[in-house]
Amino acid sequence: LSVFRSNKEIYASLIDDKNSVTICSASSLEKDVLNKKITKIEKAALVGALIAERAVASGIKKCAFDRNGYLYHGRVKSLADSAREGGLNF
Repeated sequence: LSVFRSNKEIYASLIDDKNSVTICSASSLEKDVLNKKITKIEKAALVGALIAERAVASGIKKCAFDRNGYLYHGRVKSLADSAREGGLNF
């Protein structure tokens, strides 16, 4: 589970490193998240729930969490906590 965070948006992707394939992804630019008037931390939580839902639908329950050098607090922590609540183990 790779996370990318910009100043306004957050993106999460499940990547198969062996085959170099993106299995599923979610971002704060999707219609479900973009149209809501909420804080960036709440958007990150919604993205975490979306990526967990898509991962479980793809048959993935366990993954490694790659925060790409971002500190584990704020939006990154919110996304990770929400993904764990959605059924992903890392």
